Amino acid sequence: MKEEKKVSVPVIRRLPRYLRHLKEAAANGIRRISSKEIGRKLGATDSQVRQDLNNFGGFGQQGYGYDTETLSENIGHILCTDRNFTAILVGAGSLGTALAKHMGFERYGVTLLALFDNNPEVIGSKISRFTVRPVSEITDFCRKNNPDIAVLTLPGDAVDRSVEILESMRIKGFWNFTGRELNIPGVAIENVHLEDSLMMLTYAVGNPLAHKKETK
Repeated sequence: MKEEKKVSVPVIRRLPRYLRHLKEAAANGIRRISSKEIGRKLGATDSQVRQDLNNFGGFGQQGYGYDTETLSENIGHILCTDRNFTAILVGAGSLGTALAKHMGFERYGVTLLALFDNNPEVIGSKISRFTVRPVSEITDFCRKNNPDIAVLTLPGDAVDRSVEILESMRIKGFWNFTGRELNIPGVAIENVHLEDSLMMLTYAVGNPLAHKKETK
């Protein structure tokens, strides 16, 4: 399967939702599924689902639908979850600890290699299978292990210096939870703002009619 045209970001952002639902369906013993069933679960039309998947070749058969496991594998391939990327996490506070313990990076094709922090009370402590390393060791660690991704869960005032170091180590992507908006040419960045999601929820709660209209 080849991606022959540039696919819009909104389409790509819907693929992880499809993948989550397909994996859930497969785990429940559902071997095939229709675009209507996928759309109904995710609040989309069957036409939208088909259009999204047709960007990559379709995968379904008329009158049969989609094989859940095969479609899961194909979407995972599109999202590069089969590429065995490696990552480090910088900032072993509450959020970093939660991600290291509960995220399950390997399920998404990413192996977490190490955790770093600059807090003397945290350095040397055990989080999951990791012993937290001092930030001063990041450069040597990256030179030896060449991680692809850096997960940033450190305070905003420590971001600039850490990003400067990591960029010099040729990190290919940042998963950024710092609250600071990163934009580095040539580097993949996913800025995660939890407060944005919360405000979207407060909007929906405070404007129920608008919410109902949008989800029809």
